[in-house]
Amino acid sequence: MLTILGFAMIATFLVLIMMKKMSPIAALVLIPAAFCVFVGKGAKLGDYVIDGVTGLAPTAAMLMFAIVYFGVMIDVGLFDPIVRGILRFCKADPMRIVVGTAVLAAIVSLDGDGSTTFMITVSAMYPLYKRLKMSLVVMTGVAAMANGVMNTLPWGGPTARAATALKVDAGDVFVPMIPALAVGLVAVIGLAYVLGVRERRRLGTLALDEVLVTEKETETVLVGAGGTGTPDSPAPGGGSGTTTGTTTGSDDADDERFAALDPDRPTLRPRLYWFNALLTVVLLTAMIMELLPIPVLFLLGAALALSVNFPHIPDQKARLAAHADNVLNVSGMVFAAAVFTGVLQGTGMVDHMATWMVDVIPKAMGPHMALVTGVLSLPLTYFMSNDGFYFGVLPVLAEAGAAHGVTPLEMARASLVGQPLHMSSPLVPAVYVLVGMAKVEFGDHTRFVVKWAAATCLVILGAGILFGTI
Repeated sequence: MLTILGFAMIATFLVLIMMKKMSPIAALVLIPAAFCVFVGKGAKLGDYVIDGVTGLAPTAAMLMFAIVYFGVMIDVGLFDPIVRGILRFCKADPMRIVVGTAVLAAIVSLDGDGSTTFMITVSAMYPLYKRLKMSLVVMTGVAAMANGVMNTLPWGGPTARAATALKVDAGDVFVPMIPALAVGLVAVIGLAYVLGVRERRRLGTLALDEVLVTEKETETVLVGAGGTGTPDSPAPGGGSGTTTGTTTGSDDADDERFAALDPDRPTLRPRLYWFNALLTVVLLTAMIMELLPIPVLFLLGAALALSVNFPHIPDQKARLAAHADNVLNVSGMVFAAAVFTGVLQGTGMVDHMATWMVDVIPKAMGPHMALVTGVLSLPLTYFMSNDGFYFGVLPVLAEAGAAHGVTPLEMARASLVGQPLHMSSPLVPAVYVLVGMAKVEFGDHTRFVVKWAAATCLVILGAGILFGTI
């Protein structure tokens, strides 16, 4: 019964948000609360929610201070050279912009944190997508898939969880998977190329696409400065054309987003560029080496960045106020997700769902448990947290595989296959950073990305089998 109710609760949540009948925050809170009462455990709802909040509180704190830290770094101009470099490559070409999104997301993902990746990627690429009238769900989908592939890095989380759960070395799990993961990343970039070509056809061809975009023009496109004659997108209906750089019909929020990369904005701190770059490198290095808990590192980093770059208290308050909207939206979403995960785990739904999934596997599939695990990692890591899958389901699957000679290392590698899809799960806090900053409805993102992410996962699984690592 709990198995059916667990799947029903998840299905109800996904249907309602994809049909835009409820906001994600409302759905994350009200749907599990209703199901908790339905299963007769309404009296324990408070305990389940507190347990969920307690488990996700460090994540919420990390996101809050990470948003402040990277928001300040964007304000002071740390990432401006990256933006200019990407745009020089893109040349206002939709295809190159989508490919650039995938490459940028993959590079930034080296820090092992999805929220950081999405903040930097969206901040850099959002103005381009808006100015060229490109599809924002293409940006969020490509960024999520690229980050999902890179999330398998040993310090990213899933690999460490799989290694810990099966008592094997994380290096032995990850290193043999590198060729398969590389194929997966190439697949994401290839998909970005295809989606970019589709966007290019939809938007038409720029009349000035043979002209190199200079750095000054790059900055003009980013800030949306008017009257420059900078090449921009044609009308959505297709055909060639140019626009001036003016923003017609833009709302204030869009203007603020373009102004965030204004080369003349008052928040720039060019004299402190190398200090900020060094601080960021030190912060990410400390995070990778686990010198301190990540929330503590970002708390210290945000405080130091604010104090050095904006020594006057009114300026610090202004920067905090500028990023308060993102902080509130993301942290609110995380705590709402805590209700969902708390009820799933507290009522025992997630355990019954996992047991049912294992029980329905035919015994004849025993020698192929690595393949089975790879396939199951797609839905299971989407519908439950990484902790629930790697510490609750994977050991059971590994035990079944061991009876047929499948090694724990093969099982651990196969369990990583579903990560490109997992990064768009409603239970992953980072995805709310992505859709929130990109101003994309979560349901729209889900409808777009699921099929492509699942295909990417299957490409990785096939490559792993071909290379003999799974």
